[in-house]
Amino acid sequence: MSLSVPSNPEKRPGLGNNRVAVICALVFAVMVGGAYASVPLYRAFCQATGYNGTISKANMAPKVALDKTLLIRFDTNIHGLPWTFSAEQTSQTVKIGETGLAYFKVTNNAKTPLTGHAVYNVVPEQAGGYFRKLECFCFSDQTIGPGQTIEFPVVYFVDPKYASDLNTRNKRDVTLSYTFYPAVAPKQASTAGEKSPSALGGTPIAGL
Repeated sequence: MSLSVPSNPEKRPGLGNNRVAVICALVFAVMVGGAYASVPLYRAFCQATGYNGTISKANMAPKVALDKTLLIRFDTNIHGLPWTFSAEQTSQTVKIGETGLAYFKVTNNAKTPLTGHAVYNVVPEQAGGYFRKLECFCFSDQTIGPGQTIEFPVVYFVDPKYASDLNTRNKRDVTLSYTFYPAVAPKQASTAGEKSPSALGGTPIAGL
């Protein structure tokens, strides 16, 4: 009768634990990498679809405006910056498909230049897919010098499809809300030759 040599049972648990540790490390790395990658992907998805009240950028305005109007309200907020931020108009009445122009004013109350970035959304959330911007200060970081005031225009329209969507056609009020946060990597305005930003590329209005 032949006898088989049993394998060493003491080595198996160690090998199994090592494999589990390697697999867990790989899974963790994939999850972390996916989390970082998901941020720009999520932002791009929201801007493309209007999900969660996110507004998308447009290249041109509609050629036809409808004979239906919306009341557009403007809301401004500051988080973590010694700035004063306000809309120069509390609301506007515009036709659906018509281009609107609103002005916002930002003052840096600090003694040093600071850089901020504005995030935005609309309420109701269903309007996010139809509220489009042609020009906006929210598309890039904004560096403002100490004590400086800059006026930013926003050019926008509401897509005519808003009037035929069952979720939006009976909603006559839309609120556009901005919040300025410190930029992730602030750029100091003290660099020689650097110009203060303007949403339309012109000279900012200072001292207002």
